[in-house]
Amino acid sequence: MRNGLVIIGYGGMGEWHGYHLTHSVPEVNLKGAYDIREERMEVARKNGIHTYSSYEEVLSDPEVSIVIIATPNNFHKPLAEEAMLRGKDVILEKPATMNAEEFAQLMELSKVTGRLLTTHQNRRWDADYNIVKKIYKERLLGDVYMLENRVQGSRQVLNGWRGVKENGGGMVYDWGVHLIDQYMDMIDSPVTEVYANLFSLYTDEVDDNFKAILRFENKVSALVEVAMNCFILHPRWHVSAENGTAIINDWDLNGKMVALSDDKELIWEEKIVYTSAGPTRSMAPRPPETTIEKPLPSVQVDSADFYRNVLKASNGEEELVVKPEQTLRVLKVMDAVFQSDQLGQSIKCRI
Repeated sequence: MRNGLVIIGYGGMGEWHGYHLTHSVPEVNLKGAYDIREERMEVARKNGIHTYSSYEEVLSDPEVSIVIIATPNNFHKPLAEEAMLRGKDVILEKPATMNAEEFAQLMELSKVTGRLLTTHQNRRWDADYNIVKKIYKERLLGDVYMLENRVQGSRQVLNGWRGVKENGGGMVYDWGVHLIDQYMDMIDSPVTEVYANLFSLYTDEVDDNFKAILRFENKVSALVEVAMNCFILHPRWHVSAENGTAIINDWDLNGKMVALSDDKELIWEEKIVYTSAGPTRSMAPRPPETTIEKPLPSVQVDSADFYRNVLKASNGEEELVVKPEQTLRVLKVMDAVFQSDQLGQSIKCRI
């Protein structure tokens, strides 16, 4: 089998792919890289990676079976089309395309040509996400009804093409696509409503902050928030369930679960409780014996499994983990995010 893989677009993510393929996935045969910028080709060569002189040379190489397309987003579709027509399997950096319609066209071409088509949704292998997924799937706190998923910073910088609308810049495309994909992977239910607010605080063309709420048919609600102008950070994850709450504060996985005790019933007192909030019963602190603090569950993840899966799928040995149909759903939700912000209202749907 050929199993040769070439990186198309050796920018930040292209170099990231090269590093991880070289150091973590020796079973993948990294044949080389191609970028239209000579300075990036020079970086690839300094990193010990063979460079091609043109995209045509890549597609003409009979030892190449897979291309990773890591160019700016607006170039994904035409490059993927040409690759599949020339008999290559395709990994697209996220977002796979600029909208759902474009990706649906690629899916049709994938069926016609028989070539593999997938998206590099590497954050499905993030430890924080898999902890929340375990809490949700295994009902460690009972049924979850609200999830909050945030990525926040304060650098106020959209580097390079990420600040250009034509290239598919902005935070919905850059980070939102990851967080939405996590929800779609975790929650086995159609999205029935999307409401979003996008903000352009210091950019002229694209969103640099946004919030969106997704409502699923199974009554779970999910908040997505990405901010580049946040100086006091929220937790990375906040999970509300019928029998407790879970929190992951940061990427280092600092957090905990607080659950109801099995044998401690809360008894209401007739007298008013006086708190810093004034007289209240509803918001008075719970007696400590009625809850128990637990550590977050442990998980084992390896993001290199994405590449291993693609290699096996390309050889017909197993199914893709990140399926085209899943990418299409994510893009449809993203389309609804943009539509909701544009119209200033929630979007009813069934995605």
